[in-house]
Amino acid sequence: MPIIVNLDVMMAKRKMSSQELAEKVGITTANLSILKTGKAKAVRFSTLEKICEILDCQPGDILEFRKPEVQ
Repeated sequence: MPIIVNLDVMMAKRKMSSQELAEKVGITTANLSILKTGKAKAVRFSTLEKICEILDCQPGDILEFRKPEVQ
């Protein structure tokens, strides 16, 4: 998948646990885990906004586009 989720990197930089972030965002740790692993099919802008607010970052710090390698 060309969209890479770097949420775990930002959480590590801010020294924040999954449980702590999930509580502050208002989502379950299971849903946060799905987002962190890149298995989510969508993310609400309101959720992304809250994550960025809490982690003091930009959406581009969390989501990254990589072109698929041509073989």
